Amino acid sequence: MASGPALTLRAGSRAQPDDAEPGAPAAPLSAIERLPIREVTIFKDGHSVVLHSGQMPVDPRGDVLLDRLPAPVLGTFWPSVRGEGVALKSVIASQQRVLVDHTALTVPQLIDANIGAQAVIRESTGEPYSATIIGWPERSSDELERTLAPDDPANATGSGLVLPQKGSIVLLQTDAGTRAVAIDRIQEITFKGEPKLRLQQEELRTLMTLDLDWKGGKPGEKADVGMMYVQRGLRWSPSYKVMVDGEGTAKIELQATLINDLADLDDATANLVIGVPRFAMEGQFDPVAMQSTIARVAEQLQRESQTANYLSNALMSQVSARGFADAGYARNESNSPAPVVSPEVTGSDKAEDLFVFTIEHVTLKRGQRMVVPVATMEVPYKDVYTLDLPFAPPPEVAQAYNHQQESQIARMLASQRVMHTLRLCNTSKFPFTTAPALVLSGGRVIAQGLMTHASPGADVDLEVTKAVDIRMKKSEKEIKRTPSAQQWDGYAYIKVDFEGTITLENLRGKSVDVEVRRHVLGNVDSADHDGVVEMVNMFEDEAFLGGAYQPFWWRWYNWPHWWRHFNGMGRIDWKVTLKEGEKVELKYQWNYYWR
Repeated sequence: MASGPALTLRAGSRAQPDDAEPGAPAAPLSAIERLPIREVTIFKDGHSVVLHSGQMPVDPRGDVLLDRLPAPVLGTFWPSVRGEGVALKSVIASQQRVLVDHTALTVPQLIDANIGAQAVIRESTGEPYSATIIGWPERSSDELERTLAPDDPANATGSGLVLPQKGSIVLLQTDAGTRAVAIDRIQEITFKGEPKLRLQQEELRTLMTLDLDWKGGKPGEKADVGMMYVQRGLRWSPSYKVMVDGEGTAKIELQATLINDLADLDDATANLVIGVPRFAMEGQFDPVAMQSTIARVAEQLQRESQTANYLSNALMSQVSARGFADAGYARNESNSPAPVVSPEVTGSDKAEDLFVFTIEHVTLKRGQRMVVPVATMEVPYKDVYTLDLPFAPPPEVAQAYNHQQESQIARMLASQRVMHTLRLCNTSKFPFTTAPALVLSGGRVIAQGLMTHASPGADVDLEVTKAVDIRMKKSEKEIKRTPSAQQWDGYAYIKVDFEGTITLENLRGKSVDVEVRRHVLGNVDSADHDGVVEMVNMFEDEAFLGGAYQPFWWRWYNWPHWWRHFNGMGRIDWKVTLKEGEKVELKYQWNYYWR
């Protein structure tokens, strides 16, 4: 006699290993631990080198199962295992079924949590009746995984794993027999005993399995494992407070703001890096990151992902990353909360072209921010007054501009002022890094400027404010125009000569040092007051303009090929000392050729 289909009742399920056959039971999520972060090396651009390590429980198969999957930069994921008699064979990232504890919030969930309980049931019609909850029919994961077609919408993950499909009826044992009731007909349920308020439901989670080889021996209860990778999501932002005493000494304090959008840090060591890292595969995720993890990280960081057509990488296994040996593995095994330990700067060091500040005992949850003092130093400084005068386009070029473009250039020329600058000599052992700097004098804020990079032993200029009591006036006039001054390629070229004067007057009430820099578009002929003249080809020397390779208006005009045959770019530097009330005129001459 043929047997009919067996009735499957929901009776709970457990979790399965990543390489288990379809339909294997799922394990409780609470039994799957996270590998703690021991150390992070943080760059200002948002990349971090993350080091996980610790003693983790081993499952019956001798493997370690982790529930946190990183999204590392391509080629930076390096797992590891320490100890005698054990080696890492592989790391497998996959979707798996796990049991997740939930609080029952609805009548169906309450029924699901109390299979076997006695209760009084009231339906939408009829009288209440006593019954024992048997359960409800469902198609198990085993059944679905054996019968679903690969392209079935229920198998949307493509992993072959599906969740059980629960029926819409509940089976109740009554005096009259087994009663099947549509779940939406049950309006009220009264339990005769204390009901259970929590239940376990199967969910699909992306997990990581460290497949360990115990060399033929018995697996230990725990394994000392770790992994290192580079990922975006944790960065630090420096800022300075510069306190000047008016006597030539500046006290500088550096503080760091940690922005954690990566993962929880619990008593971790943070290395703050000054320098410019280079990650050739930046923006590309390692294939070990599952697609769901990549999507979540990409959305969080609001960065365009370039995840298509990745290389099929072989496992990077059995590699001991630098730093594993020095990382602490002690864990708080008790259920009592660990004492709160404040972050502490414990050292600084230079590694190749990077400089590192080390802060220990950092506890920072994902989504939190932290401000922590990093370093204090005293360095000498000098008050310097600087004037930087950029060049403007030749009249023959400017006549082609529209009104808006002319206004932009006029505003640029009108904004030229003598600036009060602090010239800081970095006599400390730490480099200065590019960061906002708050300047104080006598305990009062006088300005905020931008500190730029300066290695130990180098000088850096920190602009403070406009020096309104040092008057400046610039005048320039055409003094000669020579037709057919040059012949080239069958064309005659005009030479236009200019003379300029920069007038400075000191109204500060004390002697000041002023440094003046004048750029010209053409060729410098002469400069008085010991002005230092330099000429370069502006198409080749982008450092000449101090980082501004081309002015904002440069691309408004299609420069002819002959322009750089005759014309270059000149710069004149003056250094003058103005006594109280003194006035000085700095004169110079220059020219350019035009066709």
